[in-house]
Amino acid sequence: MKTLSIDVRPAEQQDARAISEAHRLSWQSAYAGLIPHKPLTKMIERRGETWWRKATVGPATVMVVDVAGVIAGYATMGLNRARALPQEGEIYEIYLRPEYQGIGLGYVLFGEARRLLKSLGCNGLAVWCLEDSEHAAQFFRSNGGIDAVEGMEDFGDVKLKKLGFIWEQ
Repeated sequence: MKTLSIDVRPAEQQDARAISEAHRLSWQSAYAGLIPHKPLTKMIERRGETWWRKATVGPATVMVVDVAGVIAGYATMGLNRARALPQEGEIYEIYLRPEYQGIGLGYVLFGEARRLLKSLGCNGLAVWCLEDSEHAAQFFRSNGGIDAVEGMEDFGDVKLKKLGFIWEQ
């Protein structure tokens, strides 16, 4: 019997290529048909391997979920950027490669990101997602998030509504 290893850990510089690939695949899957093609393509292309290499040592924390040596997904987190909200922590992104979605890894990664922010002294947590991204909104609701605020995000000539979920921790 083989044992499958699943590890949530801080990202390292040598993970940059794999994170870039997870980013590309997950964003194409999550946002095709929601974000116009040109802005989406530009957003993905901006965050290639070099960008992720720098991000692993940047001000935000990057965590990966490693499944048997494959980077299945990632989360980025740090201090809350929305000054109007009292929550101190924010998960900026949480994404899984499409083939790793629906098997519980998102819950594991989200839980570890929340624990890390709490251990760093952050009181409360905020996460944003596009309103039309029903899968993401349902994920955050199922993790106890309260749909508390709304905002708008510009994607070229298109403005899309985003939802802000909060946790008091």
